[in-house]
Amino acid sequence: MSKITFNELLDAGAHFGHLRRKWNPNMAPYIFMEKNGIHIIDLHKTIAKIDEAASAMKQIAKSGKKILFVATKKQAKDIVAHHVSKVNMPYVVERWPGGMLTNFATIRKAVRKMTTIDKLMASPSFNDISKRERLQIQRERTKLEKNLGSISDLNRLPSAIFVVDVLKEHIAVAEAHKLNIPIFAIVDTNSDPLSVDFPIPANDDASKSISAIVQAMTDAIEEGLSERQFDKDKKTTDDDIEEFDDNKSIRSLEEIEEDEEIERKAKISAKAKLKDDSDEDTDKPSSKKPVARKTVVKKASPKK
Repeated sequence: MSKITFNELLDAGAHFGHLRRKWNPNMAPYIFMEKNGIHIIDLHKTIAKIDEAASAMKQIAKSGKKILFVATKKQAKDIVAHHVSKVNMPYVVERWPGGMLTNFATIRKAVRKMTTIDKLMASPSFNDISKRERLQIQRERTKLEKNLGSISDLNRLPSAIFVVDVLKEHIAVAEAHKLNIPIFAIVDTNSDPLSVDFPIPANDDASKSISAIVQAMTDAIEEGLSERQFDKDKKTTDDDIEEFDDNKSIRSLEEIEEDEEIERKAKISAKAKLKDDSDEDTDKPSSKKPVARKTVVKKASPKK
């Protein structure tokens, strides 16, 4: 995973905070100094927090879960949409639809309605509708695509959300808190870092700063997805090898049994042959001539 450097953040202007009178006291650990009435953020701590957040996001992506990116600020819309669309993660860059997390079932109905309109527009019966009704359907489809098109693939609640400005997206943060969803966020000196689980102290107004941090997050997600795919391919290969070994062992057992059967049949045939030979020997007449017995005649002894 390519780590972001100190100079990259410095060039992006990530160290500039807000005016001193707008600061949040909870941001004190992340403030390096004050200059001309403006707080300067400690970029060393920013890098440490980026690495921590990137590692957590990588694990979430590796487990196959979704991370929702929220950035409705004008300077962050195009940046987030550009980077996040590359890793196929859901994002909200238009108005945050209230209850998107806490009332997710209703949002899913709106997404399904968009799918139904697509099917209607693709069917031949769409041309039979009056021109006025067609225009109304097309306007509704455009509106739904603008607000919900980027979350059409989100079939369940996200496992985490990434927020660019905590104060502007306070509704999204409140809904995530209610559902115990982990929150990653870029927090400026006027924000409360205690309201999020993974705060990244940085300038949330400069487009370069936002781009650098969002790119670091998406790179971590992409690496997690790559590792997930690699593990899946490796598991498939291991299963194939194991199946091949099982088949080979089965074949070996079959061959052993076949050899034993052949040997058993050979023994049986040999025994049968020996038995037949012994029967033939018994039935065959003897070639030996009968031995003639000699009769011994006793001579009579002479009388005296």
